[in-house]
Amino acid sequence: MLSVVPRPSDDPGSYAGTATRAKMSSPSPHDRSSRPSPNADQEEEDPVDKMISRTGCGELHYAVQECMAEHQDWRRCQGPVQTFKDCMVNFQKARKEQLMKQRQANDASTQSA
Repeated sequence: MLSVVPRPSDDPGSYAGTATRAKMSSPSPHDRSSRPSPNADQEEEDPVDKMISRTGCGELHYAVQECMAEHQDWRRCQGPVQTFKDCMVNFQKARKEQLMKQRQANDASTQSA
């Protein structure tokens, strides 16, 4: 069931009470407000969590999720979001360099054969 509730404004100059947001009555499937225990027996791990854990940025991702659960306002979580983004960008750069080196090594080995 979808209901509309007034959203309080953090900005005193805005039209407080006029903005609305949709509120779902069922929990979000992507709610990561509580960190899964490392020893918990989970039947199926979330593919997003699995992918992020391989980057080495998992703890930062959880920090963003905890901030969002606490504040319910993405604007108040810009610090953790930026830190997580920086981590992901660094991972992507390193991964790209690794793939380029592998490609060069493969190209060199096929040319010499």
